[in-house]
Amino acid sequence: MAESKLRIRDAEMADLEAIRQVLLSAYEQYRHDLPAERWSEYRENIAHAVDRPGATDWLVAEREGAIVGSATLFDSSLAAYGRDLGIESPIVRLLAVAPEARGQGVATALLRESARRAKLAGAETLHLHTSDMMASAVRLYERLGFERATDKDIWNGDTLVKSYRLRVSETALSES
Repeated sequence: MAESKLRIRDAEMADLEAIRQVLLSAYEQYRHDLPAERWSEYRENIAHAVDRPGATDWLVAEREGAIVGSATLFDSSLAAYGRDLGIESPIVRLLAVAPEARGQGVATALLRESARRAKLAGAETLHLHTSDMMASAVRLYERLGFERATDKDIWNGDTLVKSYRLRVSETALSES
């Protein structure tokens, strides 16, 4: 059976609940990596992320009419985190792939479109932040050419949130 085509597009208002469900199911794997109170707060923040303004783009990955992934783009660290980290180029946040769609190129397609949009906007880099608990995501980012940007790391409580950047003019990821 041939795999159906994945489509990356801008999210629409009608997609918000499906996006919320993808986010919650995708991040559920980290439930046991955090203390219960911290997990509850983290889950609540994820659930309400789709209701917050500030993103320049909200992308969805759609297959056979179902949302199987999403990613949010912000134009700076101030817009993304409410903190000025000195990042004045696009930042990807809340990259999520539904568990049943993992390993099918969904995250790569979302990152490819994010890099394409960053390049079209005239940016030299695309940034993201992640932590060690997201080890499989870190491996993907590094495989796709993201490099550590330790000067943009941040602390969330006692968790180091590591910064990565992709030079969009130097990567095949941004090419169609």
